[in-house]
Amino acid sequence: MQSGHATTAIAPVLCAGVGARYASGWAIRLASIRLDPSDLGGAALGIVTPRSASSAALVDLLSGRLAPAYGNLAVLGHDMRTAAGRAAAAAEVGIASRASRTVPGVRIRGIVERAARLAGQPGSDRHLLVAAILDRLALTPWAEVPARAAPDLIARKVRLAAACVHQPQLLVIDGLLDQLSALDLTVLADVIRDLKRDTAVIALGRRADSLALVCDHVIALADGIVIGPVRQPIQSRQVMPSDLAAPDRPSDVTAQR
Repeated sequence: MQSGHATTAIAPVLCAGVGARYASGWAIRLASIRLDPSDLGGAALGIVTPRSASSAALVDLLSGRLAPAYGNLAVLGHDMRTAAGRAAAAAEVGIASRASRTVPGVRIRGIVERAARLAGQPGSDRHLLVAAILDRLALTPWAEVPARAAPDLIARKVRLAAACVHQPQLLVIDGLLDQLSALDLTVLADVIRDLKRDTAVIALGRRADSLALVCDHVIALADGIVIGPVRQPIQSRQVMPSDLAAPDRPSDVTAQR
């Protein structure tokens, strides 16, 4: 997929002194985040945060599902204080969340096709976009496998495929880099680094070292307040070809059900 987004002068995210209520309290207080125009395609911001109301509120703010209670927030040039701005941004933002639920029995291709349909892609383009993103994320062999029967790494790649099928200008990744083996983390990080060539990326997760594998800058969200940068040494080793064993084949997984 080719993208011309990198030439735009619009900053992907401008967040200044934003506060937001979520559930019964203040989940975000005085948050300030900025992604420069040059970060739209090729760069990513990591935010270290536990699974909490604060992280859920931040995802909803960036995706247009939640309006800021105060402060200024613009996503892809859209004023998120207005209903029209939130609606416009929602069409240009992709959300890949580990917390999203899968309908029992739905096959992987069906999940990605549904995401393309909800994004408003016409039928003729939809099938091409679905085929392209499945191929790009090496999911084509898994396309007819029920999503709940797939290994965890494949399930996370499916969430990325569903979030990126409509070619968003901003990709928000929520928790997908958490609690993975070293090998699976390396594989998923490679996938995200490839995707960020075409889109700005904000990744939320529990560990700074995991986020640093794909993010150029890492900050933290603590008690609803953005702080940073986070400096944490990354411990890694060279991954040898023998380490890159392929996951179970789709036929093997289906046969085990």
